[in-house]
Amino acid sequence: MVVTQAQALPADTRRVSAAVAAAGVSSFALLYAPQPVLPQLAGAFRLDPGSASLAVGVATTALAVTVLPLAWLAGVAGRRRVILWSVLVSAVIGLLLPLAPSFPVLLAMRAVQGVAVAGFAGVAAAYLADRLGTARLPGAVGAMIAGNTMGGMLGRLGAGFAAGPLGWHGALFAVASVALLCALFTALALPRDQPPPPGQGPPHPHVAASAPSREGPGRPVAAYAVGALGMGAFVALYNAAGFRLSAPPISLSTAAASLVFLAYAMGTASSAAAGRVAARLGRTPALVTALMVTVAGAVMTAHPALPFVVLGFAVLTAGFFAAHAIANAWVTADAAPRARGRAAGMYTLAYYLGSGVGGTAGGVVYGRAGWTWLVVLTSAWLLLAGLAVLVSRAARGRRVRP
Repeated sequence: MVVTQAQALPADTRRVSAAVAAAGVSSFALLYAPQPVLPQLAGAFRLDPGSASLAVGVATTALAVTVLPLAWLAGVAGRRRVILWSVLVSAVIGLLLPLAPSFPVLLAMRAVQGVAVAGFAGVAAAYLADRLGTARLPGAVGAMIAGNTMGGMLGRLGAGFAAGPLGWHGALFAVASVALLCALFTALALPRDQPPPPGQGPPHPHVAASAPSREGPGRPVAAYAVGALGMGAFVALYNAAGFRLSAPPISLSTAAASLVFLAYAMGTASSAAAGRVAARLGRTPALVTALMVTVAGAVMTAHPALPFVVLGFAVLTAGFFAAHAIANAWVTADAAPRARGRAAGMYTLAYYLGSGVGGTAGGVVYGRAGWTWLVVLTSAWLLLAGLAVLVSRAARGRRVRP
C-alpha cells in the first residue's frame, strides 16, 4: 500500500518530525557556533570586533543569497536529497574549520557552510508539506522550529563551554562532531520524497511567481522589514555580547559569558505564544508591541550591572522571537496558495541578509563606539521596523476605504 500525503501514518509523522528536528539542531548549531568564541578568534587572528563578527555574518549572508536558488533546485533534484546534502556537507565543513590556516580561509569555509545550511533552511518546510500534508503540518513545523532554536542555543553554549579547556579550535570541532551525529540520524531516518497524487503536483515556477497575493502589492514589505531589521539588531547585540561580558567591569570567562544564550529559552516560549496574542490583539498591535519589548530589552542591557544585562537579553530575546513569529506568519498567511513558497523564501532571504549585514555593522559600531552606541543603533532599526508596520496598516486602511 502506498501512503499518500493525506494518508501519512502517525508513526511516519513522528519519524519525519524527528529527522527534520535533528537536521535543524545540526544546521543551526553549526551556523552560530562561532558566535561565543568571537573574542578568541579576534585574539588569534588579531582582529577588531567588527572583523571577527564576519565569521558569523559571512555564513548567514551566504545562506540568504542562496536560499531561493536552492529551493528551486530542490524542486528539480528532490527535497530529501537537498536536505541530506545540506546537513552532511555543513557538518563536514564544521569539522574542517579548526584547520583553517588563516582568517580569510576560515571565512571562505564559513561561506560554503552557509550555502550548505541554506539547503535545509529553504527546503525543510516544503518537504514537510509534501510528505505530511496540511493536517499534520503544524505539529511537524513546530518540531522543526524547536530543533532550529535548540540547535542555535546548544551550538552557542557548547562552543562557549568548550572554548575554556579546548580553545576555539576544539570548541568548533566539538560542536561539529555533535552536528555530524544529528546529520547521520537525519540521513537514516528521513523518508524518501513522496510523489504528489496525480493532478496535484507543484505549480510551474513561473506560475507560482506570478500568482497574485491577497496581501496586495507592496504590503508584505513591512513583514520583510521586520525580519531584516529585527534580525540585524538581534544578531548585532548577541555578536557583541561576548566582548561586552568578558571586558571590565563584568569580566566573565568565556563559559560564563556563553550562559547569556540561555535567554533563547524565552524566545521559544514567546514565539509559541505569539500566535495567540496576535489573534487576541490583532496582528499590527501585537507586532508593534513585540518590537517595543525588544527595544526595552536592548536598552536594559546598557546598564553596567550584570543582573540588568542578563534580564535585558531575556526581554529582548522574548520580544524579538515573538515579532519574528508574527511577521513570518503574516507573509505566509497573506500570500496566495501558489505564492506561499516564494513569499516564505523572500522572508528567509530578508531575515538572514539582515543577520549578516546587521550583525557585521553592529560589530563595527561596538568596536569603534562601544555598547551604548550599539544599543542606540539597534533600537533605531527596531523602531524603523515598527514604523514600517504602522505605515503598512495605514496604507491598507486607505485601500479598503470606499
